[in-house]
Amino acid sequence: MDIYHIWCDLKPGQGDVEFAVNVGRYLGKLKADGHIAGFRLTRRKLGLGLAGLGEFHIAIETQDLDQLERAFQAVSSRADPVESLHQAVNSRVENFRAALYRDFPDPHRRTGDEKF
Repeated sequence: MDIYHIWCDLKPGQGDVEFAVNVGRYLGKLKADGHIAGFRLTRRKLGLGLAGLGEFHIAIETQDLDQLERAFQAVSSRADPVESLHQAVNSRVENFRAALYRDFPDPHRRTGDEKF
């Protein structure tokens, strides 16, 4: 499983619940279309977190890089309905940061315990 992490803040004047609803619609559409395996939206609690990372964190799960590429292709087509759903999220955020992680160890990785 690959996990695409996004951290961001809301632009001034943007509603947090409206943002959460829009994230659910956007990523829910990508999931329904098979472009992602799942997602989760979380919010920083008690002000705890690393400097430079936003108040909100979105974790998008994909089976592999091929599925992630298909998700990026669907979004970069800029075709509706995905474009409108993406815009409803993207237009409300600032201080965007992203990272890509994977489950570890990889399922195919040899650990040294294998018998030959």
